[in-house]
Amino acid sequence: MKKTIQTLFALTAFGAAALLASAQPAPKIFVVDLAKLFDSHYKTEEQGAKLRSDEQMAQGELDRLNKEGNALVEKYKELADQANSPVATAEAKAKATADGQKALEDIRNKQKEVQTFQQNTRNSLQQRMKTFHDLMLEEIGKVAVDIAKRKGATLLIDKSGQTLNGVAGIVYSDPDYDITADVRKEINKDRPVSVAAPSAPAAAAPASDSPNITLPGVKK
Repeated sequence: MKKTIQTLFALTAFGAAALLASAQPAPKIFVVDLAKLFDSHYKTEEQGAKLRSDEQMAQGELDRLNKEGNALVEKYKELADQANSPVATAEAKAKATADGQKALEDIRNKQKEVQTFQQNTRNSLQQRMKTFHDLMLEEIGKVAVDIAKRKGATLLIDKSGQTLNGVAGIVYSDPDYDITADVRKEINKDRPVSVAAPSAPAAAAPASDSPNITLPGVKK
């Protein structure tokens, strides 16, 4: 009798465990393309326009610095011609040589100024774009999570591999579970009418990659 009761208890416990296991909902996984949402977001286009405008301003300043440098080069050439002139007096040649050395030093300083300006501009634009990128991913991610939860999701995976609280990757996903279109609709519901369609992100540095000032006697 005692053994029978123990057996009944065991069967009852097993049945309860099986019931609890069957009551647990099956995992519901959704995927989202954060990279696509970032590129198509109207705020990304606005930020891109600002960066392009600042890049043009920086390019204008770079052109001005190069123009000043090239003027120094021309001045140096004139002084070199005076120092080597067969009709110039010794005093005039000495003065031209001294002035030429000063002009050469001014050219080197201008080259350093141009290089520093380029590097600082490049770093500034890249940092601004990175900061914007990270903030936007966080903002888009929150919207995506809210929508996924409303759909009863137990897991949301970013199939673009963007960095958001860690890097996520995916091997396979059913298109029926992709909520990218739903998130795009949600994040663009307040899109201003004046904002143009998204385009490629702005370049992160001025067009010129190196100073245009040519040091006398040095081949580029």
